Amino acid sequence: MASRILIVDDEADLVTTLSYSFSREGFHVDTAECAEGALAAAAASPPPDVIVLDLMLPDMPGTEVCRRLRGTDATRDTPIVMLTAKGDEVDRIVGFEVGADDYVVKPFSVRELLLRVRALLRRAERPAGEGASHTRFGVLKLDRDSHRAWVEEREVTLTALEFRLLDTFLQRRGRVQPRDSLLADVWGIEADVTTRTVDTHVKRLREKLGAAGRYIETLRGVGYRFRARADEDG
Repeated sequence: MASRILIVDDEADLVTTLSYSFSREGFHVDTAECAEGALAAAAASPPPDVIVLDLMLPDMPGTEVCRRLRGTDATRDTPIVMLTAKGDEVDRIVGFEVGADDYVVKPFSVRELLLRVRALLRRAERPAGEGASHTRFGVLKLDRDSHRAWVEEREVTLTALEFRLLDTFLQRRGRVQPRDSLLADVWGIEADVTTRTVDTHVKRLREKLGAAGRYIETLRGVGYRFRARADEDG
């Protein structure tokens, strides 16, 4: 069955180009030129499998649209690519904080966008991890089947990408994880993409995990390591 993609942008020429390109790749394409139309299209049945969302919309910021999509059961885990002319780090951080899975700055290569979308879809189709559904590590508990996490018995709300990043760390605890390896294994991206994407997500993940955030250690100039033991000294 063809994957459904929702393209949200108020630039008619760009929407036409992307619609043509994704249709040629076998996607079923829906489009919207404003936030209201985007939310209505995302609420349709069946919902989109992936959303390409412009940051600058005429009636509402794309970040707010992303926030609302993440607050709706039908699109809580839908991969979202933020599409924008803004390339400053602060804009990327805001996009990731509201739940975007990837961030593409205009002007961009349509081919690269296609590859990124396919990578997100492959990641969404793969199981989060192997082995037992439940994992406990100190104050952290993970349930892979339901994509839920708890810290000190309080549930933590994670995006699908944040959950996969945490699960990857847990399964590889005690081992160094270079940023480029995480990009390839968690994001499914092997292109020349800035590793700041990883840093931004790890920072946000640590904040959400609270007391369990200390388990993720930064190895300056190398990458990250999830502690081998919960009682290990930092």
